[in-house]
Amino acid sequence: MKTLVYVEHEGGQIKDATLAAVTAASKLGEVHALVAGSNVGAIADAATKIAGIGKVHVADGAHLDHGLAENVAPVAAKLMESHDAFVAPATTTGKNIAPRVAALLDVMQISEILSVEDENTFTRPIYAGNAIATVRTGDAKKVLTVRGTAFEKAAREGGSGSVENVDVGGDSGSSSFVGLEASKSDRPELTSAKVIVSGGRAFGSSEQFHSLLDPLADKLGAAVGASRAAVDAGYAPNDYQVGQTGKIVAPEVYIAIGISGAIQHLAGMKDSKVIVAINKDEEAPIFQVADIGLVGDLFKIVPELTEKL
Repeated sequence: MKTLVYVEHEGGQIKDATLAAVTAASKLGEVHALVAGSNVGAIADAATKIAGIGKVHVADGAHLDHGLAENVAPVAAKLMESHDAFVAPATTTGKNIAPRVAALLDVMQISEILSVEDENTFTRPIYAGNAIATVRTGDAKKVLTVRGTAFEKAAREGGSGSVENVDVGGDSGSSSFVGLEASKSDRPELTSAKVIVSGGRAFGSSEQFHSLLDPLADKLGAAVGASRAAVDAGYAPNDYQVGQTGKIVAPEVYIAIGISGAIQHLAGMKDSKVIVAINKDEEAPIFQVADIGLVGDLFKIVPELTEKL
């Protein structure tokens, strides 16, 4: 089988989620990559070095900048004439492009796969991750999105792929890039951080959320996350949200502070290697999945913990 992996990139760097998608694709057979955008020569060169990639298809055009799905999907669908499967990371961008590719190919998409059983059979989570479905497809062309936390990341170095320029198509005219408002932080990206400190509604305000969590995260070199309740209350921005409707993470250490552990939040972090929970309610569901639990007042524990680190 020949598999085409969509290379997600930003700021001149290939995102970690792409590396997990390459690993998943390698279980299906020969791996090719699609790099789309404008002035993406450096990205293409970096993609050729990723272990496991045999060929990098480069679609370089101004209308492909910013990864507009309406323009990228037709390019990918055209390349699928000579490929058997299209694989994209299960990120915001991947979830935007893959369904359009599936629609253009008139096939079923299989979302957020956790494993590749064989070339037609995959597993994926359902019911907020409480059950794992085994899905078998009869489609000749496969369209898959990959949950990045379920696969090891392919090495960024060691590959020796070739580069091939492909037809970039035209501007669909159905969407346009207006602007980007993104928060900037010196901390690690949430989905690739090795340590995450997350806060919940128990912090009571945005001021207390940041004044308590930020110093702790800085000392640990950690990313800051939040429960949906904290985000909805305005304590933290949307891109901090961890959970079923937020980001799926699996760091080495996940510290949940003032988070009760609703099933929707657990769906986003239960694959973490070590889970530490701090909550004053000893009956909180978070303690059922925690490796280390501390019952107490976060307003006393967090400053003391920060001071002693």
